[in-house]
Amino acid sequence: MNGRPEGEDDLGDVIPFSTDDSEQDGPEGPAEREPNDERPRSEPDAAAEPDGATAPDAAATGAPGSGPETVGPETVGPETVGPEKVGAETVGAAKVGPEEVGAVGEAEAAGPVAPRRRAMRKAGMVSAGLIVALVALGAGGIAVLKPYLSPDDFDGPGSGAVTVRIAPGSSAQAIGSVLAEAGVVASAQSFVRVTEERAVTNRLRPGHYRLRKGMAAKEALDLLLAPSSRVVRRVTVPEGLRTSEVLARVAKLAGLPLKELQGVDKALVGLPSYAEGLEGFLFPATYEIEPGDTAVDVLAAMVERFELAARQIGLEREAARKHLTPLEAVTVASMIQAEGGVDADYPKISRVIYNRLQKGTPLEIDSTVLYAQNRRSLKITERDTKVDSPYNTYQHRGLPPGPIANPGEKALMAALNPAQGDWHWFVTTDPAHRITKFTDKESEFVRYREELNKNLGTG
Repeated sequence: MNGRPEGEDDLGDVIPFSTDDSEQDGPEGPAEREPNDERPRSEPDAAAEPDGATAPDAAATGAPGSGPETVGPETVGPETVGPEKVGAETVGAAKVGPEEVGAVGEAEAAGPVAPRRRAMRKAGMVSAGLIVALVALGAGGIAVLKPYLSPDDFDGPGSGAVTVRIAPGSSAQAIGSVLAEAGVVASAQSFVRVTEERAVTNRLRPGHYRLRKGMAAKEALDLLLAPSSRVVRRVTVPEGLRTSEVLARVAKLAGLPLKELQGVDKALVGLPSYAEGLEGFLFPATYEIEPGDTAVDVLAAMVERFELAARQIGLEREAARKHLTPLEAVTVASMIQAEGGVDADYPKISRVIYNRLQKGTPLEIDSTVLYAQNRRSLKITERDTKVDSPYNTYQHRGLPPGPIANPGEKALMAALNPAQGDWHWFVTTDPAHRITKFTDKESEFVRYREELNKNLGTG
């Protein structure tokens, strides 16, 4: 039984006035009151009364005085204008007649003219204030709206080079501000406008981009939408690689120092509580590594991707149903992955492992003894099966202490969902064509092993 690692798989108008109108209206205002007189009085008429004579009090005799005979909707008096509430009294046309007005002089008879003029004056001043306010508002409004109606923009594709970083979750406005601060576009609003016009806001992605300074907003948008402008290194980690192999691959393809990757504090990468190390938990996938990413960032992303897959397949729940711990389930998956074959073989390999565990038979998995020796080979010798290591499943019953590789999702699924069968052995008889055969008879197993040796040129 032997294996090989799989191939790579790969967002106004109130104008203030004095409250005492009578003191400011001048000749056109109402007549002055006599001191301590509670109601309006007329001045003596020299032509009609003898010297010393006193004019009869209209209110005392009940005769009509010299006031107006008719009071219309506007009530005459120094304190009353129209049917409005003045002071504590409300005076209306229906309530005020000649008898109630009393003796009113000619100056007071002319009273209604003054309030009307004051009203006209006030209306004129209010209108003027409104005009001034509207003019000021219009000028200010234009100044405020101009960047939105006609934002500043550069012409052409720009020149030079500048790298900008778009943070995850950035809006078009936020991206425009970053571009404007970097001198890429003339204004943030010009960028927002072109993204809205083209309806591509939802296509903007976070990351580092190589742009130019002094670009027209539409030119900058084109580059942000072009994958070639993205400053990123893509690293694909195939299924079945050991952690030492994963770290070496990432160092080479991402340009990170290998010693930094090897020396990462395991507590900083977010390993699940049941993990005892990185082995088995650096999920195989394609990763985008950007400028500034550290060794911790890269390994944490791989562990996070494992956690996502584990949640999706219900790893902890399903492992418990198989009477396994989550770590044991990952260990089984790692052996399935390391032994290789085609995807359809994974559940069958899983079944062989469970059948042997149930019977107490040593697993005799070739990939475990190769892991113990930190080497890769399709040829297993008698000497290999005697290596002194807890990972040697020829010498020790049960599962090895932990994972021997980093399994992908299909191997994890197979570990939790083995096929039905009585198989006790399997041999990849033709590694070049990934042909694996299964049997529950030892004699067939021996024959399959001979077939493998023949294909390898060792038989």
